[in-house]
Formats: sequence, structure tokens, C-alpha cells
Amino acid sequence: MVLASFLVTSRETLEATLVVGIVLAYLTKTNKHHYRKTVYYGIAFGILASLLSAFIFTIFAGGFEGRAEEIFEGITMLFASFLLTTMILWMMRQKHIARHIESKVSVEIEKAEIDMTYAYGLFLLVLIAVLREGVETVIFLNAMKYASGVNFVGGLLGVLTAIGVGYLFFTSTRKVNLKKFFNISSILLILFAAGLVAQGIHELQEAGVILYGAKELWNINPAVAVEGVYPLLHEKGMVGSFLKGLFGYNGNPSLLEVLSYIAYLGIIFYLYRRIENSQKVKVGS
Repeated sequence: MVLASFLVTSRETLEATLVVGIVLAYLTKTNKHHYRKTVYYGIAFGILASLLSAFIFTIFAGGFEGRAEEIFEGITMLFASFLLTTMILWMMRQKHIARHIESKVSVEIEKAEIDMTYAYGLFLLVLIAVLREGVETVIFLNAMKYASGVNFVGGLLGVLTAIGVGYLFFTSTRKVNLKKFFNISSILLILFAAGLVAQGIHELQEAGVILYGAKELWNINPAVAVEGVYPLLHEKGMVGSFLKGLFGYNGNPSLLEVLSYIAYLGIIFYLYRRIENSQKVKVGS
């Protein structure tokens, strides 16, 4: 799906772009231009390592068939939803992301000023930031591929948009409202992650790994009159396939699928309220 691919790649790329942008901005502000090459090396090696992880994951995933494939797909979807959740919760806490990253960079720079061998710390900071987002993107896109398919155009637009937003954030003296961007995308990604949880449960039930709650709860998939031609609300129809790819829509879900979807949204709402309350306490104190 175009929108789902766009959301995933834009959020992951933006995180890496923000880290790199903050590092470069800090080096410029402190006149440490000679460390920029170290940052560029970190970006290059991070991208190469991400591509290697994508290649390895593809080769590894291609070796499964039948029941093993269903189990692998189910586990991948559940793991992707877990990573997506940690990313969303982390971004909810980052009210002062620039200040946080700048403090890390300043520590690495101070070490490097004493001994140039510590410049590797700055290199690793950037490399790990890029590699982490790259590996997570590989896992997310593979989970999407199993669920509803990956759209190359949507993914590419997400990458380009994130780079553009990151660039504007720093060249416009940080006037871009990242909070609004993260809030809107977080809501959509929470629904996307909930869909991955339900679809992961579905795959594991299909494989016979989870036997509880496998009975079909309802079936509202419209009947197919002509083979290959699906009504709009059918899972393979125009509207149904869009909702399935983005929100995990299922016209004939099992009891456990529905319960897992609702439970996930409930847990996220609870964690969100806790984060909001803790931040209010910090501001008040």
C-alpha cells in the first residue's frame, strides 16, 4: 500500500535524518568542521550495512515454505509491531530531541579533542543511528509485504519527504512543527501496528501454533460474483485492500484477532496517558 509504505519509510528516515542533521548542525555551531568527514563515513557505512541486512533477510526469509512460512510471517509481523510500538513511544517522550542528541555529540567531541581515536565514537553514533533505522525499515517492509504488499513509490516518497522535512527543520531555524507531524503519523502508525498484531495472530492460527480463539467471529466479506472481480469492501477489493494494508482490516476475523487488536489499542492508550502525566509532573516540578 502506498500510504502504509510512505508512513513507515518517512518516519524511519526522518529519525535518522534528525540525528545526522543535529550532529552536523552542532559541528557547524562549534566550528568543528573537520569532523564532518567522520559523520559522512558513518552515514555511508550505515547505509551499506542496512542494504546488507536487507539482502540477508531476503535470502533467509525465502527459505521457508508451507507451515514454516506462515509461522515466520506471523512472528515477523508481531516483531515488527513491537519495534514500531517502541519507536512510537520513544518519539512521544522526545520533547527535546535536539538537545538530547547534541549532548551526546558534545561528549564524543570532547573525547576526540583529547585523543583522535575517540572520533570513532562520533562515527559509531551516526552509523548506529542509520543502521538501526535501516534494519527496522527492512523488518517493517517485510511484514507489510506479508500482510498486503509493499509499494516502492510510496516508500521512495516517504524517504524523500523525510529528508526534505529534516532539511527544512534545520535550514529554517527549526520552525518546522515536528510535534504535529509526529502526532499525526503516530496515530496512523498505531493503527497500522495494531493491524500487524492481528494479522500476525491470524498467520500463527493458520499454522496451528495458536489454537485458542480461532473460530470465525463474523464474515462480512461480500460474495464474489466473478472470479478476480471483487466488491469494494471485500478484502481484495479497492476499499477493503486499502483498509487491510493500513489498518489490518479483516472481513472474517477470529475472536483472538479482534481481542488482540482491541487489547493493543488499549495498552497503547494507557502507555500514552502515563507518558503525558509523567511529562506534566516534570514540567510542574
